[in-house]
Amino acid sequence: MRWWSVANFVSNAGTWMQLTVQNLLVLQITGSAAATGLSMSVQAAPALLMSLVGGAAVDRWPRKLTAAVSQALLGAVAFTTAVLVACGGLNLTVLMALAAVTGVIATVDGPACALLGNDLVPPEDVPSAIGVGSLVHSAGRLAGAALGGVTVAFLGTAAAYAANGVSFLFVAAVIPFLRPAYGALRQAAPARRGSGAAGTGTGRDAVADMTVRQGLMFFMRRPRLVALAGITGISAVFGRNYTLTLAVLVTGPLAGGAGSFGTVSTVLAVGGIVGAVLGARLRRPSVRLVGMLAAAGALLQVVAGFSPSFAVLLVLVLPMAVVESVSDTAGKTVLQTDPPAHLRGRVLGVWGSVSTGWGLAGPPALGLLMELAGARGALVVGGLIIAGSIGAGFLLRGRRDVTVPVLVREGAPGAGVLGTAA
Repeated sequence: MRWWSVANFVSNAGTWMQLTVQNLLVLQITGSAAATGLSMSVQAAPALLMSLVGGAAVDRWPRKLTAAVSQALLGAVAFTTAVLVACGGLNLTVLMALAAVTGVIATVDGPACALLGNDLVPPEDVPSAIGVGSLVHSAGRLAGAALGGVTVAFLGTAAAYAANGVSFLFVAAVIPFLRPAYGALRQAAPARRGSGAAGTGTGRDAVADMTVRQGLMFFMRRPRLVALAGITGISAVFGRNYTLTLAVLVTGPLAGGAGSFGTVSTVLAVGGIVGAVLGARLRRPSVRLVGMLAAAGALLQVVAGFSPSFAVLLVLVLPMAVVESVSDTAGKTVLQTDPPAHLRGRVLGVWGSVSTGWGLAGPPALGLLMELAGARGALVVGGLIIAGSIGAGFLLRGRRDVTVPVLVREGAPGAGVLGTAA
């Protein structure tokens, strides 16, 4: 697990370095901010449909081999881009095509690496493993964004892509030496032996049990997963896009500059790390906990919308980031531990599709809200929508769970057997 965490940190730092450099590269080639946004959408778009297939592949294929091959392929794409940049052969069309290929590979790599990390610890320690993964992701994001600017300044754009390629190869080299925990192996064994959860049946049954449709149906028929998707989706659309809302708030009503927003971004990153550490201590997180944390973060967002000064905003940003990080860690734990072992890849695939949907729809919707209500209004209205929706969901669920007693009249036929039925 220690080796896997180190490898993930290196890989995350390289990925964020490349993302930072890629945006600068598109701006250099086209001079268009719209083209920069388009390149990000092209890389994310394959997950909208391909995540379902990618999750099924993770369930069907050996996990270590799948993760190692996907990391090696991502490294090959990064090295190809580095060569093209160094030789001056990269144009916008080629860059978009490479971004799309990266997005397709990521639909397999994401769930494979997430579940591989969980396999390295006993089942009871999976929440801690997910918390460590969130911590590593946040730290890698900080390091990668900083290293991206330094690398471009001193070594050039091609070097940043090459460094990301090396980071992928490092992960691929570490994977063959990882040893899954005994409890994880025993939990996954039924899926390897036969069909589905029971581990019995014919080979035809086993193949039928590994279909994309089965994973989709499991997700849709599992109320807690649907509720988790609803909570996370509405939070992602009307909150959490702080790089957009807080950027407009800081540079607009609060009259700050780029340096001020950089400070806010740093506080958000620090809060994410603190939240990941706290989230790693959760043993049995639930959808209810995720909802409560999301509602708390939404109310903090409402208060932040009324911030009279930059100093007050900074005081609020830290707990906002902490609550968001703990909520994300709890949600990931539910998502990765609730399904049976043989279905987890496909459930993560379904999640990848729906999360890509709200990821693509969120910024335009929030941008429109800011056009209508301003930065402060977007934070306040968005927070109230999140908290109100979650509160309404809790009330509806509570009413549905209430059972009404049915009284049976004394002396009626069968009364001695039935008594009071609920």
